[in-house]
Amino acid sequence: MSNNKVLFLVESGKKAQKIKTFLPSNYIVEASYGHIIDLKKKELSIDVNDNFKPTYKIVEDASNKKTVSKIREAFKKCSEVIFAADDDREGEAIAWHLHRLLYKNDNPTKYNRVVFNEISKNAVLKSLENKRQIDMNLVNAQQARRILDRLVGFKWSPLLWKYIDTSEKGLSAGRCQSAVLLLLSEHQRKINDYVAEFKYDLKSGTI
Repeated sequence: MSNNKVLFLVESGKKAQKIKTFLPSNYIVEASYGHIIDLKKKELSIDVNDNFKPTYKIVEDASNKKTVSKIREAFKKCSEVIFAADDDREGEAIAWHLHRLLYKNDNPTKYNRVVFNEISKNAVLKSLENKRQIDMNLVNAQQARRILDRLVGFKWSPLLWKYIDTSEKGLSAGRCQSAVLLLLSEHQRKINDYVAEFKYDLKSGTI
């Protein structure tokens, strides 16, 4: 008898519990609990000399190791995998990383990605009728944002810790914070450099 078990992967544990009640008994529903693979924390992890190639690693904490082990064990029991992470750039990247983890392949070609915008039986079952490939354009968009954050933040954040006296912990610089800081700095510079001038209203004769 052939194996007809299907591994259905979502992000949230709560979603997994609810979705289990919608799917046939041959489905095994597991959650990744967000990103299970990411850039190394204590290294730049971006090769600026090789087209900004990122170096990814399985997130090393106890709960994540347990999650990875559980997903791998479920994968061994199944003949098919459905990647059902959230319908956004982060979700697409999570689906891609899960694909890489299980299939050891950076180039997903199977039609095994589904998305839905509500946790209902109708939405989940309908998504299975519209399987698609993992969208590498979305994955690359997420990677670009992540890489840019790392290139800026990894080098600039220590400067904040060194020069800004605050009780707040975890100050960080990134693609958004740094741009806003520059705008605020330029605006403050204009205020400081402003020199008042007399202006005359020729019609009323007032200053």
